[in-house]
Amino acid sequence: MITIEEVNTRPQMMEIFEVRRKVFVIEQEVDPKEEYDEFEESSKHFLAKHNGIICGTCRIRNTSKGIKLERFAVLKSYRGKGVGAALVVKCLEELNNASATKYLHAQLHAIPFYEKYGFKCTGPQFEEAGIQHFKMIID
Repeated sequence: MITIEEVNTRPQMMEIFEVRRKVFVIEQEVDPKEEYDEFEESSKHFLAKHNGIICGTCRIRNTSKGIKLERFAVLKSYRGKGVGAALVVKCLEELNNASATKYLHAQLHAIPFYEKYGFKCTGPQFEEAGIQHFKMIID
């Protein structure tokens, strides 16, 4: 069973930072200075659990370009079990009535995953944190 909850406590923040450290900093070799930023406090964070075990996270935040869904991270051993899907669905439910543009920056391998939820690539390919991405938007 997968559950998604909004993060409201410092201990929960530490748990999502650990998931992001394992996925982005260790696995994808992203510089920690790029992974943790000035938007941590102003973002809405979500924590995913699979059978009660913390295994994923993401966040949403307001930007000058709209509402950005970002920092989707699922621990390797939980990929393919619906955790990422549950996180995307939760974000879209949260933003259901938002009139602002909803977008994300997708790593190339993740584009087909986000397309399943209605996201479409827009603009040129670009590098972010040493990884190739496309901006994707959803209506």
